[in-house]
Formats: sequence, structure tokens, C-alpha cells
Amino acid sequence: MPQGTRATKFPWPGLLKIGLLFLLIVAANLLAGWIAGLLKFELLPSNEEFVHRIIMTAAIAYAVLLAIPFVPGVEIGLALIGMLGPPIVLLVYVSTVAGLLLSFSVGRLISLGGLITLLDDFRLQRASRLLATIEPMSKNERLAFLLSKAPRRFVPFLLRNRYLSLAILFNLPGNFLIGGGGGIAIIAGVSGLYSMLGFISTVVIAVSPLPLAILVFGKQILPG
Repeated sequence: MPQGTRATKFPWPGLLKIGLLFLLIVAANLLAGWIAGLLKFELLPSNEEFVHRIIMTAAIAYAVLLAIPFVPGVEIGLALIGMLGPPIVLLVYVSTVAGLLLSFSVGRLISLGGLITLLDDFRLQRASRLLATIEPMSKNERLAFLLSKAPRRFVPFLLRNRYLSLAILFNLPGNFLIGGGGGIAIIAGVSGLYSMLGFISTVVIAVSPLPLAILVFGKQILPG
């Protein structure tokens, strides 16, 4: 080997983690679509008990899938509402809150060090260095640091009103690109900037507009 050169170790462990994460997301998306397809059946008095079991199973699956980043589990909730209408809205609403709370709880269990390693595997060095900087800080110190680094006028406002920002993100069209509800909730948990009670209160309010609209106007407001 010529002098002045150095062998570069191929990042197999990082690629393996990325591949497994990708397969998990794909599998969860396929599962969500499959369950949504199962819900397209005719409701008859003769199959009432079977339908009840399917609905409860789908509600649990919806909550779990919604908790996984980049998985549009909301399709299952919409399929339930499309099939049964307003009477099922409360169950879907509770499942939505439960799924996001599950994601947030998982995020609180993940150390910033683990997330930094994951970001390094994805070669997201700027985000990794930022988290490495704030890792030893307290909650208030982290917020002050982020405020000091905010480049635009509206960003400090959103950081100071972080619960409002969280509610906006949950209802932001296209939030799938930043991980969907599950991804946003996990990041909120990892950040350490949100209390459990504050997060639950925010979610309860943030995900309520669509259920309330369906209760008032019926399922005809749903797309498709």
C-alpha cells in the first residue's frame, strides 16, 4: 500500500442498521395497508361478533403502527371510520392518542447517545454534533442553546412555545416526510423538552379537530 494513504473501513454495521430499519418501515406499511383492506367488508347481524373482534384488533394494530415512524397507520383509522361512521370515532381517537403516547414513551427511553450513534450511521454529522453538544445540558439549558442558534425570527417563538409547535407538527400536511406522528412523538420524547403530562395534554387537543368534525358533519368529509 502506498505511503500517505490509509485503508477506509467499510461501514457494514451502519449499513446493516439502515437496511433493517428500512425493512421494518416497509413491512409496517404493508401491514397497515393489508389491515385497512380487511376492514372493507359488509356489516351484517350474522357476523356482529366477528366484526367486533376485528374492530378491536384493528384499533390495537392502528395504535401500534401509528407509533412507528414513517408508517401511515392513520389509513386503518380512516378505514374504520369509513366503515362504521361516527360511532367508531371515539375508539379511533383514543387509539390515536395511545399510539402517539407509546411513541413518546419509547423516545423517553432512548438515550441521546443512542440517537447520536444512529445519526452517525446515517452520516448526518451536523445533527449528530448538535445532539452531542446538548447531551450533557439540562432541559432549560438545551432550550436556551437552541434559541441562541435559531437563525430565523419565527423559530425562537416556536421553541419558546414548544407545545404549540408540537401540535402544529402533528397537524402539518406532509408531516410523513419528517417521520409522521410516530416519528415526531419519538423525537419529542428523546429531546427531554416535553413533560409526560404536557405531551398528553397537547396530543389530546391536537388530534381532536378531525374526530370532532366527523361527529358534527359525518364521515362524508373524509377524502375518497
